[in-house]
Amino acid sequence: MALSEEQIRLIFGLKLKQLRDKNGLSLFGLAKKTGLSKSYLNEIEKGKKYPKPDKIVALGAALETSFEDMVNMKLTGKMAPLSDIILSGVLKEIPLNLFGIDEGRLLDIIASAPDKTTTFIGTLFEIARIRNISREDFFLSALRSYQESHQNHFTELEAEVRAFIKRYQIDIDKKIESIELEEILDEEFGYIIDYESLNPGDHLGQIRSVFNPKEKRLMIAKEVTETQRVFILAKELGYCHLEITARPLTFSWIKFEGFEDVLNNFKASYFAGALILNEKKLVGELKELFTKERWSSSEFLQLMLSYTNSAETFFQRLTNLLPRHFGITDMFFLRFGRRLPSSSISLTKEYHIGSGYQPRAHQDREHYCRRWISTDLLSEKNSGTAKSGITIGIQRNEFEETGAEHLVIAASNADPFNKNWKRSVCIGIGMNNRQKKKINFESSPKISQRVVGNTCERCSVKDCNERISAPIILEKEQTEKAIQEQVDLILSGSN
Repeated sequence: MALSEEQIRLIFGLKLKQLRDKNGLSLFGLAKKTGLSKSYLNEIEKGKKYPKPDKIVALGAALETSFEDMVNMKLTGKMAPLSDIILSGVLKEIPLNLFGIDEGRLLDIIASAPDKTTTFIGTLFEIARIRNISREDFFLSALRSYQESHQNHFTELEAEVRAFIKRYQIDIDKKIESIELEEILDEEFGYIIDYESLNPGDHLGQIRSVFNPKEKRLMIAKEVTETQRVFILAKELGYCHLEITARPLTFSWIKFEGFEDVLNNFKASYFAGALILNEKKLVGELKELFTKERWSSSEFLQLMLSYTNSAETFFQRLTNLLPRHFGITDMFFLRFGRRLPSSSISLTKEYHIGSGYQPRAHQDREHYCRRWISTDLLSEKNSGTAKSGITIGIQRNEFEETGAEHLVIAASNADPFNKNWKRSVCIGIGMNNRQKKKINFESSPKISQRVVGNTCERCSVKDCNERISAPIILEKEQTEKAIQEQVDLILSGSN
């Protein structure tokens, strides 16, 4: 990877400061030894300027360091983590402007306080090592933050979908079919749609499509369902219409080059969801649903199936629309998975809108509360109540720790991408007084209410029949709190 001028200036400035400190020189002292001005040296150390070769020679002589070591792009000692993160290109891979961060200002902060920055970065690296956080995990976390900062609604992408619908005269009153999307890819974008070449072997079972950009050939596995095919084709149209070239070439992805690929994959997926579930039409139907006094799982399922057989696509689309059109700003989306016959449940996807108390992912060694409707639906007794194989459930959750309430709507079905797996998706809506007024059926007698926890290890619910682990983390926290209270009492009595 070619280094940018900013990276080179920053590393040189940090190295100059490191060598100056090692030699016990102030900026004033180094200026006297080299004949260079103090202000000029200060700008070098802050990464704003890079000296010419003759000045590097003068600095090396004053600091008893060779020219080669001066221009080497590696820092040593406690500053080594700084050069690692700068040389890794992370600051270049993530579009900081998406988060309102100016890269130049960030580099200034790093240069002005290298010792503190080194400690901070070292801590991040150590956390990443202990928790086995991969580059992919880091990028996906950055993407979730980007989604949450926009309440997961992107006006410009919605506008692009509307323009696409008009341009190609898509009938939004009908459920979108793959044959219509294939026709657009073929006639308008010159694609070859290939259902023969992708034969899943030992390692291709989870790959649903592969795109060959040289031939504009989209290879789709034979066994994909119509629902999966529609999403794959709609996503491909998203890449085409948005003129995106930096992208993963497989679905599900196995390789990406940088954050741009991750972001563009999200944009194309958002485009696909918005195309399949039209904003204006679905918002109107949701408004009608929310005015009803009683909840009906069958009506909710019927609404979903009128657009798609994918519960995940439908529920993710709700997270785009509920904050924007209904003012619901305290909500979360979770996806759980369970491999049968194992009883272990994993939280495989999450994002959150709002700052209220919400469940968060923990490490795999913890056990998620089985009182949740979304985890209960993963039990073997729930195998699908409709021809679609999808089970719908709803529940009011009250968290034991805080008293926070959420209305949770969930759906479960066999995982279409993993054999012998079940998965469930859910949205949880915080039930404060303001948000209760937006959903009439929230007080429906058909909706059960349960006191729940996040994980068994952190839960204070007594006599829980569903508990599968002792509350060891909670007990540890309570013990530490009791000890601290005793220490405070002793100290207050000794004054």
